[in-house]
Amino acid sequence: MASTLSDQLEEVRCHAEACLYSTGSVLEVRAGISAMANIPLPPSVKYRYIAAETMIIENGVNNIRKETIGSLQRLSTALNILEKYGCNLTSSSRPKYWRAVKHNNPVFRATVDAIQGGRAVLCLYGYSNQQPDGLSFPDEVVEPDIEKVAAVTLEVMSLRMELDMLIKEAHPHPEFFERIIPSLNQKDDFGPISDAVAIPSSLRESQPLYMSLASLSQSPTSAFLPVRTANASTSTSISTRHTDNCTICAIFPVAAHCNSCVQWLCTECDRLYHSSAERANHHRTVVTSSKMRKNHSSLLSWHCTHCTRVNSNQDILCETCERPRLASSGSAKDEFPQPFTITEWQCKSCTVVNAGSSILCAVCERPRLATKPPATPTRPTPTPNRPAAPVLGMPGDPDSQWMCQFCTYINYTPASVCEMCDLPRPEPTKMRVKLHPPSQVKKVPVLSVKPKDPPMEDPDLTRQKLMKEEGLKLILLIRDGEKKGVSPEEVYTGMRVSGVGNILPCDWLKAELPHLLDQICATATSSRAADLKAGQNQNGTGTSEDTGVEEEQTRGGGVTLSRAEAKLAWLSAGGDTERAVKQALRDRHSKVKELCSLGFTDEVRCQEVLRQSEGEVRGALSLLQRPLMEPFHQRMWSDQPEPPIDINHPDKQRVCRRLLAVYDLPSWGRCELALSLLQERTAPYSLDDVVQAVRESHDRDFIRRVLAKECPICLSDFPHSKMQSLTSCQCSVCCGCFQQHFTIAVRDKHIRDMVCPVCWEPDINDPEHLNSYFSTLDIQLRECLEPEVYDLFHKKLTEQALIKDPKFLWCSHCSYGFIYDGDQLKVTCFQCRNSFCAQCKKPWESQHGGLSCERYQCWKRENDPEYQRQGLAGYLRDNGITCPNCRFQYALSKGGCMHFSCSQCRYQFCSGCNNPFHTTCAVIHCSVTGLHAHHPRDCLFYLRDWEPGRLQALLQNKGVEFNTDTPPGTQAGLCGVIEQKDESGQQTDSACGAQTQPGHAGLCEKHYREYLVSLINSHSIDPAPLFNANELVLACRRYQVDDARGELEDDVTYYTRILEKLIDEVPLGDKVPRKK
Repeated sequence: MASTLSDQLEEVRCHAEACLYSTGSVLEVRAGISAMANIPLPPSVKYRYIAAETMIIENGVNNIRKETIGSLQRLSTALNILEKYGCNLTSSSRPKYWRAVKHNNPVFRATVDAIQGGRAVLCLYGYSNQQPDGLSFPDEVVEPDIEKVAAVTLEVMSLRMELDMLIKEAHPHPEFFERIIPSLNQKDDFGPISDAVAIPSSLRESQPLYMSLASLSQSPTSAFLPVRTANASTSTSISTRHTDNCTICAIFPVAAHCNSCVQWLCTECDRLYHSSAERANHHRTVVTSSKMRKNHSSLLSWHCTHCTRVNSNQDILCETCERPRLASSGSAKDEFPQPFTITEWQCKSCTVVNAGSSILCAVCERPRLATKPPATPTRPTPTPNRPAAPVLGMPGDPDSQWMCQFCTYINYTPASVCEMCDLPRPEPTKMRVKLHPPSQVKKVPVLSVKPKDPPMEDPDLTRQKLMKEEGLKLILLIRDGEKKGVSPEEVYTGMRVSGVGNILPCDWLKAELPHLLDQICATATSSRAADLKAGQNQNGTGTSEDTGVEEEQTRGGGVTLSRAEAKLAWLSAGGDTERAVKQALRDRHSKVKELCSLGFTDEVRCQEVLRQSEGEVRGALSLLQRPLMEPFHQRMWSDQPEPPIDINHPDKQRVCRRLLAVYDLPSWGRCELALSLLQERTAPYSLDDVVQAVRESHDRDFIRRVLAKECPICLSDFPHSKMQSLTSCQCSVCCGCFQQHFTIAVRDKHIRDMVCPVCWEPDINDPEHLNSYFSTLDIQLRECLEPEVYDLFHKKLTEQALIKDPKFLWCSHCSYGFIYDGDQLKVTCFQCRNSFCAQCKKPWESQHGGLSCERYQCWKRENDPEYQRQGLAGYLRDNGITCPNCRFQYALSKGGCMHFSCSQCRYQFCSGCNNPFHTTCAVIHCSVTGLHAHHPRDCLFYLRDWEPGRLQALLQNKGVEFNTDTPPGTQAGLCGVIEQKDESGQQTDSACGAQTQPGHAGLCEKHYREYLVSLINSHSIDPAPLFNANELVLACRRYQVDDARGELEDDVTYYTRILEKLIDEVPLGDKVPRKK
């Protein structure tokens, strides 16, 4: 039999697991769980993964059945939460944060973390990595083990269903759990709350209850449902076993039973659950309450006193009339009285019935004896005046009294709630009916009936009444005193001292208290130590502290107290004058001892300052310290400068205190470190430098390195605060070298020479860094340069900015720059008052008026003897070098080194093609490092290596004329072209002086080539057609032109093709001077 049940369990488990992590319906999963729960096997055999039996023992074992059921209910709630964790992991659309479970989740703390074994189930799911705030999957786990999670989740669901059936006494085999939890065998007085019929044990053991796996697979919709056997009673008992509450919400009572999905549903859950199309055709049976449930429904339900509807015990308001649970309606209050027994008590706030052992309410957490929160009335309810004693039901009638069971207060019959604790009056016992006279109360005195003797007054009642009257009187007096600025302690003490006379305590305090305080002060002053000692020997109540007071009085004579001290002593003594005097003397003695412990040994002075401060120790301490602080105050507020700190002073603590006060060092240890550095003989540091270094660091070696930095220019040691550095580099120089370097650069050099004197950074040719560099440099130079040097720096900086303006002109006579807004060719310099042409920059002559610059140059070559005498040398001078950045012209030749640096703007460029020289190249795939430029193929940089005949052939092919004869009047044999030369580190302009060659028009070979190239450039002639094979291939590679050769391509076709491709893809230089 056991093997058959185990086989059935394995079949049901496998099918249910497949439905859980596959596309199975909810009905199939629920039916499988129900089938597993109903298999008659013990938990230790039925559950493979979770330790079900251990969890039940650790969480449910108790000696009282009711508490055991509550523990199992909490375990079921926790299993419900664990079930949701497992379903989230097996779902195809898992939550975003499925990898972690946080401990700070209130639901987790109240359910899973509140039971034993909850975290073990999470570890079975895969949450095995312990985190500071919870559990998580290990980092190497990408996806959870769906099959294992489904198996564990299925067991959690099955155990929860078994616990729910066990709690509701609907479990078919409770004997397995009664063996584990013996308290489940205890039966309540009212029996099980269910309409179920018990299943005989013979039927449980003999009848097969479940189908085989083959039959389950044939009908998925009816899978895992119980099979109806031949025994009708067995089928009936299983199908009719249900509980009073819905199996889904577990709150509302059952209204219908569905035979298809085996659910006991309330009205709302039935409507929502069967609204689905696949469950719309289920057959449900209406469930009505039986007589047994009606008789025992007081624990699970309550009757509305207004409409008599039976509501669930969890409901606060009636479902029909929405009245509160304890609302009264006529005689309904007497019909259904609320029980108040020893084993149960009802919360006065939320009306929930709690267990007798609990102190706080399980819902609102209010204490057991707490009163109901008062309701704020819309208008005040008038309290009727209590009639005289002879009237029935008043204090004069002993039959109208009743005692509260909780606070023993005596209440009266009209009141149904205790006036003290607000608890209801217990149910009165039945008494014999007392006959009252038929007449009305107002006619009682007229009857000729002998009046009864007045009853004996209860002493407890008298005591309570007196306490209440005195308390109300004291409250009124305290409120009146608060309005007049009198404390409650003064009111209470004044009321005790003044007695029960007609005078009010506040009035007595105002009139009599000052005299009483003066009397206490005088008594304390005139008392002697001997009198106090004799009085205490007579009373026998002296203490060691009083003996100290006497000795103090014997030595110091009288003590002068202030009114404030006397008042405090009088209040602490409760109005007793003698005790107040002793208390005041004891307080004064303790305060004097406290001041003496702080270093003030003059007791007479301490007594005086305590009197002046009205007994305040802090105020007395301030008065004692004021004379000591007087020298400091005079030094602080005097006009004399602070004396310098003497580091060699013998008192090191004094020096450290001054360092701490004057220089605001962060700690006492930093002050000692600064003092030790200053006292070193081998390191002559200044005080300010040491303090600055110590404020930044506490490392002694680091501070020494900071205080001894070497200047790379003068090689002297300076502290870090005396060094300056630029933002463009990490170099540091002393302030003197920094000032001297930039003073010389501003006065004698160009603005672009104002860089670091050590590494010569930054590269000012880069326009991106130019503005940011000079903006920070301006701030540094403003503090270190002299005013006139700083003004010159700003002047040069302004000129540097004006160069970029297209209207900016340089004077060809004095090199002065200015902005010219006119449209005339003739421009007069504001500095030297000489004129020049605004377009060609040549000195102005009268013949230039009315002529263009080209026609003027032609006229000058034809008519000016001096120009004709110079020949091609004058031509090269007139077509000299023009800076492409600032447009400043140089009457120099372009031969020699092609790298030219403008003296005005320090712009570095090629004199043949005007392309810039730079170190950071912007050309793609450029592998050249260092200072270089990229030249076009018609630049003088490449054509100066050609022979003059080859250049002449290029000009002849294009029909351009060129000179070969020496002009008349020129010096024979020597080249007269002006060029820039570097002599002794200085650049000078002088004639070339090289030997001329025949047929070179009176020029040396270098300058004649320059002349021919200038003609080629001015006529935009492409030199590529005259390239040989090596030059053509080299040019293609230089300008990144594809020079791949075809397999069957001959030399002529190949070179012709790549020549055309070079001419088409790579144009001539766009900055090369052309003929306009």
